[in-house]
Order: sequence, then structure tokens, then C-alpha cells
Amino acid sequence: MASNKPKPKPDFFQKYREQIGDNIRVFREQKEYSQDELADIMEVSRSTISKIENGKFAITIDYIMKFGWYLDFDFALLKKNISKNS
Repeated sequence: MASNKPKPKPDFFQKYREQIGDNIRVFREQKEYSQDELADIMEVSRSTISKIENGKFAITIDYIMKFGWYLDFDFALLKKNISKNS
């Protein structure tokens, strides 16, 4: 059975990653961590943090949960203010 749901706009996934990255940056800054400090705590490179925050990295659920753990937020909050029509 074929779905009548329209395909997402070509840049939908990129914009979604950027919005999630923006939200992660806000949580990091609220904790007053630099990218370097958070990278050390999470045992990842600073460039990985930067790529995620800038929407250049297809983030996995494992990373989302890790950010939630170390930045003390519920990962459901990452969807806040994200519009499917963006």
C-alpha cells in the first residue's frame, strides 16, 4: 500500500540537523562548557562536537543520549521549536 504522504523538501533533513545542533549548542552554553571541555567529557573530538552543532554530522541516537546525559536534558527537548515545514 503506497503512502500518499508527500516527500520531504530536499533540504529538510539538513535543516533538521542544524536545528538540533543549535539546541545542543544552547544546552552546552547553559552548562558553560566549551566545545573542547564537552568533547573531553564525552570522549569525542572537538570537531565532532562542532560538526554536530553546525548540522554537518548525521547524529545518532547514541550521541543524542550522550549529550542528554552530560548536558542534563531530556532528548525530547531537542525537537522543541523544530518545524517540519522549515
